[in-house]
Amino acid sequence: MRTTRSLLALAGAAAALAVVAASPASADSAVLTAGGNAVAVGDVLNASLAGGTTATLYSSATGTSGVSCTSSAFTATVTDNPAAPGTATESLTGHTFTSSSCTSNVTGVLGVTSITVDNLPYTTAVSSDGTVNVTPAAGSTVQTTVKLRTLLGSITCVYQAAGLTGKTDNADNSLAFTNQQFTKSSGSSLCFANGYFTAKYAPVTDTSQAGSPAVTVN
Repeated sequence: MRTTRSLLALAGAAAALAVVAASPASADSAVLTAGGNAVAVGDVLNASLAGGTTATLYSSATGTSGVSCTSSAFTATVTDNPAAPGTATESLTGHTFTSSSCTSNVTGVLGVTSITVDNLPYTTAVSSDGTVNVTPAAGSTVQTTVKLRTLLGSITCVYQAAGLTGKTDNADNSLAFTNQQFTKSSGSSLCFANGYFTAKYAPVTDTSQAGSPAVTVN
């Protein structure tokens, strides 16, 4: 009888260990969490500009000449979310700017026709320290095409960068980019030679979870 009870106890312990081993990482241990849960692979994350802020593409890091938009948003799909500390990855599938919300104070420019983010999707790596790196596919670039209305007609300015670096902040569940430099690859003389991109998106939410909870980086 003792032998039988011992075998049953061992079998129970083994089953318990198997359940623990098969359980997913807890919310506290994942790099990305939302609503008390670990963000699942395949979840879709969305964010618009933080209230009262603008997305800008200025001709210099310290100047205020260029293009400014009050409406912009991004969409990304989570591709990996390991235990923290670590690096989660996402596929940035959409990054939009509402042209009707955009203005330009460049001399000779009458308005903004469109701003298009090209070469999507981009890979986004989110580290536990809050650093976010955005990179294009191999052999490609992060590229933005800006179409402007000018006194001389419509012009197209194309800007490129090898990648972007941003920073997350759990205080407001935000993602911010500051003075990320693009270089003009084509366009008229009215297109400034360099574009410095600044924007703050908040809150970043997991729209695949009920209630679209805000995302925290751990």
